[in-house]
Amino acid sequence: MSFTDFFWTSHEGLPLHARDYALAGEAQKLPVICIHGLTRNARDFEDLAPRIAATGRRVLAVDVRGRGLSARDPNPMNYHPGTYAADVVSLLQAAGIERAVFVGTSMGGLITMVLTSIRPDAIAAAVLNDVGPELSPVGLARIAGYTGMASRFETWDEAVAYARKINEAAFPDYGPQDWDAFARRLFDETDGAFVLAYDPDIAAPIKAAAEAQQAAQDAGGQALAPPDMYPLFRALTKDRPILLVRGGISDLIDPAIAERMRIAAPHMAYAEVANTGHAPMLTEPQAWAAIENLLETAP
Repeated sequence: MSFTDFFWTSHEGLPLHARDYALAGEAQKLPVICIHGLTRNARDFEDLAPRIAATGRRVLAVDVRGRGLSARDPNPMNYHPGTYAADVVSLLQAAGIERAVFVGTSMGGLITMVLTSIRPDAIAAAVLNDVGPELSPVGLARIAGYTGMASRFETWDEAVAYARKINEAAFPDYGPQDWDAFARRLFDETDGAFVLAYDPDIAAPIKAAAEAQQAAQDAGGQALAPPDMYPLFRALTKDRPILLVRGGISDLIDPAIAERMRIAAPHMAYAEVANTGHAPMLTEPQAWAAIENLLETAP
């Protein structure tokens, strides 16, 4: 199923983009908004979005600002979930959408949680893909270690090798064709080279937080506690269909975190994708079956 490019602007006028998998006829159910992870873009949903659209729902796969075809922010400190959630509100207004089902991978799930604090009525149901109100320091350190680093490669083979090096622990069953397809989601071809499709400055807030943490420790104080996201998680999971998809070997949502999430939200559906890390692509049989079930019950 093909898509069209949907452009809108943020509240401060930044041009933003989404892939619009619109139906030819009239949709019978609420649309779905897919939001990707930190260094990714709308292409991550190129296989999932058509499947969802085939169930009778319009799908908008977002390029978060600084990624894909969305403009880069001149102020890198704006790269945080609060800004991204405000951009989603602008998208809803531009697309004429009052309510939607949200699918959030990693950072996209955090954005969905933050959205509950500014437009809770807009969220009819949600899928959290390998993300939650707390995150393992192991996975956070790994992600911080490559975000904003190497971004330009002269040959396609180098680009594919980079994609594999960064992600092979999460997808041990992938073969050469899988890695080629994976890399095509990550890279743009620019001036004869292959460049990661995101602004390296998205790492600026991460670096600033790490520096503040180090300064606090150097001053002899206690480590700065991360923000408590559980109130937002509980608000998101209250009175609406919710699904948590976890990679079976994920280093970001470990089994203990998943268990605490399930205790905090007993009605939340749960699916685990075996032999997959952070984060599942959501077309795996276990993940897709659970998403189908949620979409059947969601408005």
